[in-house]
Formats: sequence, C-alpha cells, structure tokens
Amino acid sequence: MFGFNRRSAVALGISSLVAALGELPGRALAQNPTGSAEQRLRDLGIVLPTVTTNPAAHILPYVRTGKLLFVSGLGPGANAPKGKVGKDLTADDAAKLARQTGINTLARVRQAVGSLDNVARVVKVFGMVNSTPDFTDQPTVINGCSDLFIAVFGDERGKHARSAVGMVSVGFGGVVEIESIFELV
Repeated sequence: MFGFNRRSAVALGISSLVAALGELPGRALAQNPTGSAEQRLRDLGIVLPTVTTNPAAHILPYVRTGKLLFVSGLGPGANAPKGKVGKDLTADDAAKLARQTGINTLARVRQAVGSLDNVARVVKVFGMVNSTPDFTDQPTVINGCSDLFIAVFGDERGKHARSAVGMVSVGFGGVVEIESIFELV
C-alpha cells in the first residue's frame, strides 16, 4: 500500500481543484486558440476599431473590480446615422447600429483586458434605444448587440441578462447606447 496522510490528501484536493478550474469555460477557451473568442472574431471577418476616450467626458471608459469589467455606455460611432427609431429608422436599421455598438464594446473590452479570451462570460447588457413613444420593439434593436456577443463568445459564455428600453433621447442624437458587464477569467 502507498502512504496516504493528511499532506497527500491536501495535495490531492488541491490538484483536483486546479484540474476542475482548468475546465471552466473561460479557461478552456483561453487555452484553446482554435475555439477562442479572438478566433471567432476573425472567422466572422470582424476587425475591431481603435478605441479612443472622449476627453470631454468626466467618466472612465471602463472600470475593473475583482473579476468584473463594467464598460461605460457606447454608441455605434460619430459617423453613424442619428434620429429616432420608429420615425427616422426602422428596427432593422437600428439593430445594425446596435451590432456596431457591440463591436465597439468588444474593442473596449480588448483594450481593458488584452484579449477577448480573458472574458469568462458576458454578464449583462443594458441597451437604450432613442425611439418614438409608440415604438415597442426595443428588444429587436438590442438583439443586434446580443447576437454578436453570442456569435463571438458562444452560447455558454455569450448569453447574458439584458434590458432593452426606449428613451426620449440618447446622447448626441444617437440611435442606441449600450453598457455592458463582463466576467473575466
């Protein structure tokens, strides 16, 4: 028989814990570049833009606390169409802008943590849609961002809690603004 004492039991327990942690979704993808979020982004033909910070804003572009990354509200970009969904744009037009906003968000996440493979999961998306009072299809608009996150991170890591609400206006006349929370590995 082999000698099994408290020290070897503790070592075995730690080894089991380390092995189990290595199997977590975020860790497995970070170790497997062919199944990584970065690879999926390339497979989708998406090139993330260079992100800048608005010097007029008195906020941080993101805040990292513990294993959570809070990304401040972003829009689709300065050159995107302006106006109200339900009057100036259709839900499908706005969903494309929400998708672009998601791309901008991923660029911000990469800036914050170095690689999208450092994301364990998307936790929450809060989407604001500049829409007319009678427009009620805000969830379809924000699906543009949600569907992108699922495509990049996969079902298990990409599906998230979400709110999609209508607003009287969005900053600078924008169509959508989205803020997000990510869990990091």
